[in-house]
Amino acid sequence: MLKGIKGLIVSMLTVFKHLFKNSVTLEYPEKKIILSNNFRGMPIVEGCIKCGTCIKVCPSGAIKIESDNFNINMEKCIFCGNCAYYCPKNCIKMSDNYELASSDKNDLSLNFDISKKGEE
Repeated sequence: MLKGIKGLIVSMLTVFKHLFKNSVTLEYPEKKIILSNNFRGMPIVEGCIKCGTCIKVCPSGAIKIESDNFNINMEKCIFCGNCAYYCPKNCIKMSDNYELASSDKNDLSLNFDISKKGEE
């Protein structure tokens, strides 16, 4: 019986200890978290020269380049940032977009048109 009372007192003390502390969670999606400058979200591609370096350094094999289309499979991407770090022309940037959830698998494939505009 004493064990039960002791357990009840300890649990009540734990409740009162945390009752007056600030909340740790946010009211998502109304409030968004402040991201650090080192955050790596969804990759964005602009001005690709089709050198293929990103394909070689991608550990998960998420990147494919076909003629005028740069494709990143977000199902495979591990957001390591190697593609952006090793790109010789800094054509790939890691954005701060972290809201990538989708119920449609086709939304998880990012396609960027890398055809040269204005060339003949």
